[in-house]
Amino acid sequence: MSELFDRVDALIASRSPLPPPAERKRLRQAHGFTLDEVAEALMVRRATVSGWESGKTEPRPPERDAYARLLNKLAELYPADSNSATPTEDTAVTPSAPQARPVSTGPAFEAADMATEQNTQTRPAANTAAPVAASGPARTARSSSTSRRPAVRKAAPANTPGDGVDPRFVNGPLAVVDVDADGQVLAYCIGGLVLDVPAKSIPSLVDWTLKEARLGQPKLSGPGKDADPLLVMTEAALERYGLPVALTEEERLAGRIPEGHKVVKQLVRAEWKLTKRGFGPWARIYRPAQGSERACVQLCIPSWHALDSRHWGQAGQLAPAELARILGVYASRVMTPRGSTAVTGLELMTALHPPTHAVRDEATGTFRKADTKTPGSLGEHPVDCAPCEAPDGHPILADLPRFHVRGPAEKLFEEAFDWARPLTDAECMRRNLVGIDVNMAFAAGANGLVVGLGEPTHVKAPVFDPKLPGSWLVDLSHVDLSRVRVAKDKWADLDASLLPSPFTPKGEQPTGPAWYATPTVAYAVELGYDVTPIEAYVRYDNGRYLDAWYNRLRDAFLATMADLGVHTDMVPADFLAAMDGWRSRDPQLAIVVDAIKATVKGGLGKLRERPRGEGWRPGEPWRALSRPTWRPDIRAAVISRTRINFHRKIVKHAAFTGQYPVAILSDCVVYAADGESPLDFLPYRDGKPLPGGFKLGINPGLVKHEGTQTVLWGEEVRERFNAPELNLARYIKDGTVTDVDNGE
Repeated sequence: MSELFDRVDALIASRSPLPPPAERKRLRQAHGFTLDEVAEALMVRRATVSGWESGKTEPRPPERDAYARLLNKLAELYPADSNSATPTEDTAVTPSAPQARPVSTGPAFEAADMATEQNTQTRPAANTAAPVAASGPARTARSSSTSRRPAVRKAAPANTPGDGVDPRFVNGPLAVVDVDADGQVLAYCIGGLVLDVPAKSIPSLVDWTLKEARLGQPKLSGPGKDADPLLVMTEAALERYGLPVALTEEERLAGRIPEGHKVVKQLVRAEWKLTKRGFGPWARIYRPAQGSERACVQLCIPSWHALDSRHWGQAGQLAPAELARILGVYASRVMTPRGSTAVTGLELMTALHPPTHAVRDEATGTFRKADTKTPGSLGEHPVDCAPCEAPDGHPILADLPRFHVRGPAEKLFEEAFDWARPLTDAECMRRNLVGIDVNMAFAAGANGLVVGLGEPTHVKAPVFDPKLPGSWLVDLSHVDLSRVRVAKDKWADLDASLLPSPFTPKGEQPTGPAWYATPTVAYAVELGYDVTPIEAYVRYDNGRYLDAWYNRLRDAFLATMADLGVHTDMVPADFLAAMDGWRSRDPQLAIVVDAIKATVKGGLGKLRERPRGEGWRPGEPWRALSRPTWRPDIRAAVISRTRINFHRKIVKHAAFTGQYPVAILSDCVVYAADGESPLDFLPYRDGKPLPGGFKLGINPGLVKHEGTQTVLWGEEVRERFNAPELNLARYIKDGTVTDVDNGE
C-alpha cells in the first residue's frame, strides 16, 4: 500500500503547475537559497536552475517534479502578498506549528525536502537578498518611529546601493554618525538618506540604533545570522560623545582605550558589554541574546585607524555621505565590515557556511541546535593541523631543538612566485618589458578547489590521489621542464633554464623530498611524470568550501568594475582602453575595488594568522589557534593552486610562442616585447586567445596590463643595484625603484 501511495504522489507531482520564472526566483531568494544550493539539491547544474528562473528553459521530469515540490513548499511559506519577516536567532527558532512534510518519492525529492526543512525555521519570510543596485534616486523615506530630515544634505552620488527589501533593515546595513554646523547629530545612510539622532550618550546611541534606526543586513546563508548594524563615527561625533579623536601611543599599542574611560563606565552602568578586544577601532557593544532577539552594535572609528589606508585609501577623510556610500556598496556586495578587510574576508567564509544549524526535535516538535556541524562547514571546534603544516613556534613543534630550522622535508612551504632571471641576448635586443597581472588571482585559485573540512589522517607510503586534499611528502626533483606534456597526447620541448620550477616559490629546482599540497603534486603528474609519495596527511572530510566565498567576491568585483566602465564582454582592445584610467572615473568606487581585493588576500592570510604580540612565546598557543577557521592547509592549497595555474599558462605560452618570462612576482609576469601593449606578445588569432594561455579580460583568472618599461630601464636598474636577477615585476607598474636589499 505504501508503494502505491508513493506512485500516486509521483503522478500528482508530475502535473504540478510551475509558477512564472520571476516568481520562482522570488521564492528561492525569500528562503535565502543560492542557485548552487538548489542545483545541488536537485542534482543539476547551477546554470540549469538559472535558466529555469530566467525563463530560457523549462525543467523536465524527473527534476521538474522535485522542482515543483520545492516551489510549492516555498509558496506556502512565502505567499506573494506576504510582507512580514520572522525573527531570527543564532541557532534555532521555535515555530508556532510544525509544518507537515510531504511523502518523498525519490532521491531528488528527498534532497529538496531536506534542504527546505533544514532552513525553514531560520530564514526570514521576506526576500532577504542584499541590495546590490548600482544606482537609483536618493531616498527621503520617513518613519513615525524617529524624526527624519529629508533634505539635510545632498543625496549621495550615483552608484549607491538601493533600498533594502527586508523591513527590519530598510535604512541599510550601516550609517556614518556626524554632527552638523547646528550641533545636530546626524546618521548618513546609504542612498543619501539622513536620520536625526536623538541619543546623548554612547549607551543611548546603541539603544537608538537597535530600536529605531532599522539598520542591519540579512544573513547570507540559511542557518546563519543577520549582520549587526554598523555605526561609523566621525571626529565630530567622537567629540560629541566624549571619546578621544585620536588614540595615544599607549592606547594605539593596546588597541583600545582604558577600561577606566568614562564612556566604558557608561556602558557598564547601562549593562552593555564589550568583547575581549575592548573599546578599540572596531568596538562591538552587545548584550547576551534573549530568545530570538539579538542586541549588538559595532562601531568603526576611522580616526583610530579602523580603515587601513593600504586597503581603504583616503576613505577615512571623506565627507560622511561619501563614506556611507563607499562602505554601503562594499557591505551590499560583500558583507557589512566586521573589522579589517582581512577579518571581513574570514568572517565572510563563516557567514556563507555557518558551523551550526537547526534540526527538529522529534520529541517536542520544536527546533534545536544540531549535534553535528553543518554539512560543508568547518564546524564549531578547531582541528589540529599536521606537523608539516604548522608554522614555526606552533605548540605541536614544541619538542624540536631550540633554533632548529626546518627544511623542505619537514615543512610545507607553499607560497606565491618571487622569481627572476637575467635577460638573454635576444631579449636585450627588444625594446620593452611588458607586465601583465592576473585579476583576483588568489580568488580564482580558490574557485572549485576541494579543501579539507576536518582533521588530517596520517598515511605511510600512500598512492597519490589528485582528488584528495592534503599534504604530501614526495620527491619531485626528477621532473624535467625541458620536456613536458602540454595536452593529453602532446609533448613540448622547452628551454628549462628560462623557466622557474613550479615546485618552489623562488623557482629553484627541488633537490629531494619535500612537502607539497595536492595541486602541486597533481601538476607534476599533469606534466607527464610519475610520483611516489613517502607519506601524507590527507583529509577524507572535504568539499568545495570556498566556492560560495569566491562567487560572492567575484560578483562584487565585477559589479563594481562594471560601474567603472569595465565589462566582462569586451574585446581585448576595448578592454585595454577601458582599463586605462579606470580609477579616475570614480575614485570612490575605485576604493571599493581595492577593498574587495584586500578582502580576498587578507581572508586567505587569516587562515594562518600568526601571533600578534600579547606576550606570546614560541611553543605556546596564540589566540587565533582557537578558531575553527585557523586552517593553514586551506591557505596552502589555495596558494599552491594559484601558483600552478600561473605556471601552466606560462608553459603553454612558451610552447606555442617560444617566449619565456623574465620575472614573476605573485600574480604579475613580465615579458620582453617590441611593442608596449600585451597584444604585442599575447598570441591572439581572430580575436581568440591561446587555449589554456593568458587571456585579456576583467574576470578573475584573466589578465590585465600591469605596466610597460623599456629594456634599457631594466638593465640600468639591475646594474645600479648590482643585482642581475633583480625582480623587475616588482617595479614594472610605474618604474619607481626603492632601495634593494640583496638584489630582492
